[in-house]
Order: sequence, then structure tokens, then C-alpha cells
Amino acid sequence: MKGQYLFYSFLPGVTAAVLTTQTALATTVNGIPIASSSGVLTFPDSQTWLGANINTQMPDSKSPGDLLSESQLTRLELHSSSSKNNPAISIQPTATGIGNKFPVPNLLGVRGSTTLLGVHGCSAISGCLPPSRSRNLIAGSYPSASNTNSGLVNTAGILTFPSPQTEYVAPATTGENITPVEKVEFAPTNGVEIPDYLTPSPNLLQFPTKPEEVRLETNQPISLAQALELARRNNRDLQVSILELERAQAALRQEQAALLPNLGLTADVSRGRSAGDQLGFKRGQRPEPEANTNFTGEAQLSYDLFTSGRRQATIKQAEEQVRLSELAVERQSEEIRLNVATEYYNLQQADERVRIAQSAVENSQASLRDAQALERAGVGTRFDVLQSQVNLANSQQELTNARSQQEIARRILATRLSVPQSINLTAADPVQLAGLWNKDLETSIILAFQNRPELQQQLAQRNISEQQRRGALAALGPQVSFIASYNLLDQFDDGVSVTDGYSVGVRASLNLYDGGAARARAAQAQTNVAIAETLFSEQRNQIRFQVEQAFSTQRASLENVQTANAALEQAREALRLARLRFQAGVGTQTDVINSENDLTRAEGNRITAILDYNRALAQLQRAVTTRALAE
Repeated sequence: MKGQYLFYSFLPGVTAAVLTTQTALATTVNGIPIASSSGVLTFPDSQTWLGANINTQMPDSKSPGDLLSESQLTRLELHSSSSKNNPAISIQPTATGIGNKFPVPNLLGVRGSTTLLGVHGCSAISGCLPPSRSRNLIAGSYPSASNTNSGLVNTAGILTFPSPQTEYVAPATTGENITPVEKVEFAPTNGVEIPDYLTPSPNLLQFPTKPEEVRLETNQPISLAQALELARRNNRDLQVSILELERAQAALRQEQAALLPNLGLTADVSRGRSAGDQLGFKRGQRPEPEANTNFTGEAQLSYDLFTSGRRQATIKQAEEQVRLSELAVERQSEEIRLNVATEYYNLQQADERVRIAQSAVENSQASLRDAQALERAGVGTRFDVLQSQVNLANSQQELTNARSQQEIARRILATRLSVPQSINLTAADPVQLAGLWNKDLETSIILAFQNRPELQQQLAQRNISEQQRRGALAALGPQVSFIASYNLLDQFDDGVSVTDGYSVGVRASLNLYDGGAARARAAQAQTNVAIAETLFSEQRNQIRFQVEQAFSTQRASLENVQTANAALEQAREALRLARLRFQAGVGTQTDVINSENDLTRAEGNRITAILDYNRALAQLQRAVTTRALAE
């Protein structure tokens, strides 16, 4: 816009906002010094020079507004753009991760106090910067690893499990050199402390039976790092995946037992006499028979010498099933990390909406007081008072709805983390950018292809189907087994010692005809192989789209953060001007209400832009996986 100059950046220590929409204002900006603060560069005399220039828009003669004393009107102050008013200006450190799984090395920081924000990609304000310049503009002026106990980038690794060694099918070459990922050091996982009362009862079958047992008694603030650690410990979906992995490991041990021979031992002791001898005795043909006590024992050894590949196929199938379960645990941990981070950001957004709604109510109350004061002085109208009352009622309704959504967001997170029934969770971390993504789109896509467990799951499923096909065809081949036995026999009180015997042999069998059942099972397994290959291709396309979507969203959200911060300062100044004009009698109450609505909308847009960026960053980290970033 002609006559408008904007210089804006949002990193701590390098932010300055100078907005001039009037020619008279533009000429006075050049002489204003910029004072640095921990959050945003501010103008110490911003109220002075803005107020002086605003007077140029008003008539020099006294207006009807002079009938009111200064004490009757709401005193307005233009708040500086500090980190207290704009908690999202600072950026979380991202140097290390918890669990040695999720670092983003050297992401943040600035070089000098007057350097513009360097972000890879194109910005509507700062233009397009190459990746190398972006990395040079972002240096290490943030807290050390010992203080990094919050943020998704710092804590995602606590939910990551060891990488299973599934055979990887490399994608087609792109002809480009991929930038290697730097090696970094990690913080220990025990850096996140969890209060004992946040640990649920170990009795999974327990359920409350009294109202006081489910009454919310404690509001526990937790950081994002603590939320991720609680999810690792308590999340039921993750626990089910781990139990399924243990079940698959037990099944593998069962199949591996076929590599060893089977050894059995039986023994029998019996006492009896023949019914024929007893009958002869009764007829008088034979003497009275005596009861005999016998002992028999037998040891059997069997081993499958040749199974036509059935044994190897079942063992490999069980191994692939274990690998599939390991990948399922990793995928579930990634999903939980994403869900916890998203729900935590949703809770932060709900908290900010409550704060913004409360601010809107306060602004509406101030406008109502001004309108009532002007009406009492005889320079205002009843219509202005009614407008202010309606606006206040609308703001109060929005505050009520915002508080309801806040409670819902708290319970959603508490359910995800499986905390005790009487605990309610609140967000302890301030709303701020979770970090910056320092990889280009192409590298991100390749990292996702190489590390996403979903692709490796399809490969494992393909291998399982292939082994099932081999096992089905093995039923048509010969089966050869080795069999050996050793037996003992002894009859008590016969004057003869124990006698023994043995047998050794090889048994062979061949199924000549089964009606085509084995080949039909093999055909089913072969079809499952083709299905797994097709799903692999589809999953690969979906992964690329997810990376591209998250990459584009986080880049756009980053630009929106810059624009939203500038718009927020403009909305604050516009509201100040509207109130001054209304108090002076040259403006209308409608202008004030519209400015209040614009300020509320600007604050909401700024919070939304920041949390949308954090959510997009979490999506991007999920699309690439924490394992890729830890390499």
C-alpha cells in the first residue's frame, strides 16, 4: 500500500513493528529509536508520538467532548509489544530431545540484534531466502539442553522404540544428493519428572463406585514434555501394542521349537489278574490265580529330518510377524506423540480463547462505561448505550462458550494420558513456536520414505504372505522323520530282572492327492503378496502427500504468524484511535465496537497462526518420524 511501510520480524530480540498509514505519521517514524527487550523490540515513546500525530486529525477548537472531565472516561494506554502481551514471540529451544530420539540441531537463535528472521522458504515480508542463508541467520542464542523440558521437538523421542531391521526396498533414485543429517547429543530420558499422583492405579479392572471418586479435585499444570512422558507410561493403545509384540515373540519361540527334537517319557505300573484264569478257577479246572504287578516304561525321540521347507517357512513367518509388531509399536508411539501434541496445542488454544474472550468482555465494559458517561454528560445517545450493552452481552456469551471448550479440551487430554479420575490437567507451557524445520521438502520426503514404519509394515506383510505360500506348497512335498524308542518291562515277584528293548527308524510320508487344497492356499497367499505390494505403492504416495501437506502448512503458518503479530499491533492502535475519537465526539460507538471486534479477531488469528504452525510442525515430524531426525 502506498504510504505504508512495514518492517516486522518475530524472533526474540529482533522484532520491530513500525506501521504508518498517514503521510504525517510516516515522516515522524524516522527519528524514533528502537529499544530491545527480551521478547520484542518496542518503541519507548510510541504513545507520545502517536498521540501527537493523532491530534492533527482533530479540530483545534474545543469539541463537545470537552464537557467531560478526564476522570469520567476510561484512561487508555497503548501496551508495548512485549513478550508478556505476546507470549508467542519467543521460540522454544530445540537442541536436544528426550529419549535420544527427537532432536533438531541448531534450529534457533539470531545473529545480532538487528538481523531479520531467517526462514527457509518464501515470506511475504522478508522474501525468499536460500537454505544456507536461513541456517546462517539462525544461531544458538537459546537455553542449553538442561533447560529444554518442553516442546514437541524436545520430547518426541520418549515414545520411540528401537528400529526393527525389516528389509528396506529403496525408492527410485531422484538423481539428487541428499544432505546428511548431523549427529547430535541427547538429553537423558529421566530429565522429565512426573508426580506420583499422576500415575493411575495398576489395577486395570478397577472402576469408581462413588461420586467423590470421580470428582475433579486437582488442576495439575503439565508441560508438553510431561504429557508425552505420561503417554509413554499410561496410554492404553500403546500398552496394547506392546502386549501384541510380546505375544508375537512368544509365537516365534513356539515355531523355533521345531528346530529341536521332541523327547517323551512314559511309565506305567499296574496290578491285576486275568479274568480267564479266574473263570477257570471257579470251574475247578485251574488253581487259584495270583495277581501280577507289572512295570513298563518307554522313552521316545522324534525329529523331522525334512519337511520340504515347511519348518523354515513357519519360522520366517513368525519372525516377520514379530517385526510387524515392532513396527506397529513404533507407529503407535508416533501416532500417540502426534495426538498428544495436537491435543496439548488444542488445550493451549482453548486457554487463549478464554483469555481473549475475557479481554473482549473487559473492552466491552470499558466501551459501555464511556457510552454511559457521554449520555450523562448530554453528548451521547441512548442508542450508543444500547449498542454497548448488546456488544457486552455477546462477549459474555463467547466467554461462556470458550470456558466450556476449555473444560472439554482438558478432559480430552486427561483421557489420552489415562491420569487418575480426580485429576484435571492444564497447560503449563506458554503459547510459542515449537521450533523451525531446517530441511527442504525433497530431503524431508526421502527421509519419510526411508523411515516411515508404515512402508516397512507393508514389506513385512508381503514377506509373511510369501512364507505362507511356501508353507502351503510344502504340504505337497515329502516329509521325513527320525523316530527312536527305548522301553523297559518288569513283572514283580517273578524272579526275573528288568528287560529292555529299543527301536530306531525313519518314517517318510507323501501326500499324493488332497483335492487341490494346498495349491489353493498357496494361490491365496500369492494374492496377499500382490495386495501388500499394491498397498506399499499407495502408502508411499500417501506419505509423500502428508509430507508435502505438512511442509506447506507449516511454511504458510509461519508467514501467518508474522502477519498476525503486525495485525495485532494495528488493531490495538485502531481501537485506541476509535476510543479517542468517540470520547472527543468526532467518532461513533459503532467504530469503537468494530475496532473491539477487530482486536479480538486479530488476537485470535495470532494464536491460531502460532498453534496451526505447531500442529503443522508436529504433523511434519510425524510424517518424517523421530527416528529419521535422530540419525
